[in-house]
Amino acid sequence: MLRGLYMAAAGMIAQQHRHDTVTNNIANINTPGYKQANAVTRSFPEMLLSLTGVEEGQGGTIGRVNTGVFAEESLSIQLQGDLTQTNRSSDFAIMSDIEVPGIAFDASGKYVSPDGQVTFQPQAFFTVQDAAGETRYTRGGKFSLDTQGYLITGDGSQVLGPGGTPIQLPANVSLDQVTITGNHQLVDSRTGTPVGQLLITRVDNPNNLVREGDGKFRLMGDPNMARATAAGDRVEVRQGYIERSNVDSAQSMIDLMSALRAYEANQKVVQFYDRSLDKAVNEIGRV
Repeated sequence: MLRGLYMAAAGMIAQQHRHDTVTNNIANINTPGYKQANAVTRSFPEMLLSLTGVEEGQGGTIGRVNTGVFAEESLSIQLQGDLTQTNRSSDFAIMSDIEVPGIAFDASGKYVSPDGQVTFQPQAFFTVQDAAGETRYTRGGKFSLDTQGYLITGDGSQVLGPGGTPIQLPANVSLDQVTITGNHQLVDSRTGTPVGQLLITRVDNPNNLVREGDGKFRLMGDPNMARATAAGDRVEVRQGYIERSNVDSAQSMIDLMSALRAYEANQKVVQFYDRSLDKAVNEIGRV
């Protein structure tokens, strides 16, 4: 087995996955509420190299060698994005800075304790219901009304209120006549009458969210990790704003070039093996 050939091929596949992840980030730079994804790779198990022989005493440990790499998954970076003012009453954006007592989170939204335990900063999300009736979470706040007056996202998912009930505005109320209060309640600006309330969900470990497309995430694992935000969670919903994606465009271009160069380096190794094997076959044919 040509171990180097397989290791180089595995490296090419991993870099292709990294390249695809970065290009997807770049394509969604202007997508409201989009969260950057980072490609995660993991090495194959290491092999123990040993020197063995027929005669006693010739054996011994040489060392270890890594047998390749593979693209494991893509992790979303659930950090606050900048807000852009649109002045459209149908646009909503979440501003959250949820604190955990005794913990100071770094710029990446995590805290590492002295004993190595990692804690991620909780994040807040709009709560929606997809076409299959499943609860999902999103930071994309470009809403509209369907023909029945239900508040929906761009892909048609219904926006939920307290108790998991879809928000339906009265027939005589449009989004242009709605304002939002500090407790995420929607009121008729003409009369001050409440017409609905947004269910903003706090997810304690945002890394448990799995991307599903259209800016939606599903929660994996313990459902108790998601609950309605409380008064002290420092979560604000602003009307007339959208949250921009948190993609770092400069870093994305650097990652793109790095993935391309690593791919080309592994490609050269594969080409070398291909030429070497071709020469070997030709030599055997002459014999």
